[in-house]
Amino acid sequence: MSNNQNGKLGLLDSSTILIGGMIGSAIFSLSGMTILNAGPASILSWIIAAVVLFAYGLQTAELSTIYPRSGGIFVFPSKSLGKNEKQGRLWGWISAWAYLFGCWAGAAFSAIYVSIYLGVAFPALNNYQVPMAIATVVICGLLNLVNIAVTGKANTILTFGLAATMLIFIVIALFGGQWDASMLTPFFTQGAEGAFGFMGAIPIAMVAYGSIVAVSFMVGEIKDPSKTVPKAMTIAMVVVVALYVLVMVSVLGLVSSGFLQENPGMAYIPLYAAAFTKLAAIPWLTKLISISAVLALVTTILVVMALSARALQACAISGILPKFLAKNNEKTGVPVNAQFIVILIVGAISAFPSFTNLIVNLGSLCNAIVVAIICMTIVAARKRNPSVQNGFKAPGGDILPIATLIIIIAAYIPGILSGGWQLWAWTVGYYLIGMIIYYIGTRKLDSNKTIEM
Repeated sequence: MSNNQNGKLGLLDSSTILIGGMIGSAIFSLSGMTILNAGPASILSWIIAAVVLFAYGLQTAELSTIYPRSGGIFVFPSKSLGKNEKQGRLWGWISAWAYLFGCWAGAAFSAIYVSIYLGVAFPALNNYQVPMAIATVVICGLLNLVNIAVTGKANTILTFGLAATMLIFIVIALFGGQWDASMLTPFFTQGAEGAFGFMGAIPIAMVAYGSIVAVSFMVGEIKDPSKTVPKAMTIAMVVVVALYVLVMVSVLGLVSSGFLQENPGMAYIPLYAAAFTKLAAIPWLTKLISISAVLALVTTILVVMALSARALQACAISGILPKFLAKNNEKTGVPVNAQFIVILIVGAISAFPSFTNLIVNLGSLCNAIVVAIICMTIVAARKRNPSVQNGFKAPGGDILPIATLIIIIAAYIPGILSGGWQLWAWTVGYYLIGMIIYYIGTRKLDSNKTIEM
């Protein structure tokens, strides 16, 4: 079930792309932020986030059968929302613009964490954090330029190695004699954000599962997508959630929220903190965690950079962005110019590690905006395309997108009430830039249409 004779991705490669994309930066870095804020209840944050993103993924799987074209984050809303082509194009851009930063942020902070983990494992590299982050972005971008099939094979190898190293950590953490079940109580009130901290941690945990939609948005490169896409999503989510819950339980029995509050630097490397403080008798474990983290981070970067390039390509095909971004390499089928732009943007963002918190939070909010738009899109798409045959149907009818939307809104309420308006201000600024780009691009597009008429 790998690649067929046409170079398209089958179930195995599709599943490992999703697993590799989801097992990455979040569990090795953002998990510490959720533990700091929510304590043991952060386990619930990761489970709820998985349910929300799986529902989101199934909706995009259905949309990919209605609109079987890569670049779906732009295509799906543009074809479903709005009363005419112009309004649909605007909705597509609003969705794609949020999605792009979510991808860029995910790739950039993953590259930053590659340099952090390499620095703690090999102190001689500590002074080269920015160069290492940029080099990681360039290498991953160049690999994506070769061929999506090559990326799939690379992801398969990386993912199996990653899963093995994570399982080694879990076994040692749980059965190494230091794990303490009493650290899981009290369950809800240990975190810095109090009893409802787990709700505020959901958006952060959602970042971990963002790549669940990877194969939906690359549907043009997937073999038998109506079957492969939902099957790959289900396999990947089961594997990832099982590993995430085991890792969270392992870490929480070794490191408390209070410890991370007193040592905030450790909140960014929670697995390393657990091994360094409680499992120091096994000196090679910290090296193993660093290697595992780097593998995880690299798989995330590979996937999100490939996805953002295809989103740029879709926007260029629509006429909003310059046409040269729509060009595919004749041999590989990769949007080569768009991928080069992604390398430049992600590389530039990764050069500012001091802004990691802002990058993570703005990226998570942009991802939530995309999920909300997709929830509206699936309802509209079903009304516009009631007679689609032999396609995948997400379960639950319209209840599924409505429930997903309600959970997302509820998850962001605690942050807004506690003074999270600054993040929304940054989001407004980012969208102002996006609307300027949209205005310039559509003005040229509309003027060209006028001339043709």
